[in-house]
Amino acid sequence: MMLRPDGMHEQEWQARCELAALYRLIAYYKMTDLIDTHISLRLTHEPQHFLINRYGITFDKMKASDLVKIDHEGKIIETYDAGKMVNVAGFVIHSALHHAREDINCVIHTHTADGVAVSAQSQGLLPLSQHALKFYNNIAYHEYEGIAFSVDERERLVQDMGQFRCMILRNHGLLATGNSVARAFHEIYFLERACQIQVKALSSRDLHYPNPQVCEHTVQQFESPMAEPIIQAAWQAALSLIEDQLADYCQ
Repeated sequence: MMLRPDGMHEQEWQARCELAALYRLIAYYKMTDLIDTHISLRLTHEPQHFLINRYGITFDKMKASDLVKIDHEGKIIETYDAGKMVNVAGFVIHSALHHAREDINCVIHTHTADGVAVSAQSQGLLPLSQHALKFYNNIAYHEYEGIAFSVDERERLVQDMGQFRCMILRNHGLLATGNSVARAFHEIYFLERACQIQVKALSSRDLHYPNPQVCEHTVQQFESPMAEPIIQAAWQAALSLIEDQLADYCQ
């Protein structure tokens, strides 16, 4: 593995390696859209700064050195990141949430076919599966306003997000957040699976819905503190899928 650049804090280098791994796992699970969509991570030792991808690198090839350290205004902070391009739309969406919510350290945005399909359905995410019940009355929605180039949209994004972890961007895609990389990955994995199941289930005219009381019970089970060790274990299991790439992405 490559040694961290001169002047870079050890915590930043470790955060870059973890975020690069997350990018590759999103590619592994086929949640990418060529070079578009983005993932960001707040630096815990510098909470006013966060990492985002260098625009133009596919997720499956992302490295720690490909990430860019920026502030809440989208300004590149360090000389070792000079010359890297940042996706403006990525900056607008992510900076809004990082700035508004101290508990949001990681943000994942995707444009998968199934996620966009559900975002285009008038009823949104339906309680058709155990995966979907994780988000029963527990997900936000934001109306499409065009490509997110305008900083004016940030206020509406934050207002619509409220205190939820996840959001369906209407006619656009999915958004998942977490206080850690592991939590954000867990959220997007379940949300993507729920959308995949819904698209398949809607091919049938005869759908079965769980009892609303069971739905409420299930979402509370997902929100239990007992879920945290499972989330962390799942993240480590996911990392094992790309462990042979460690020397490549952590450089």
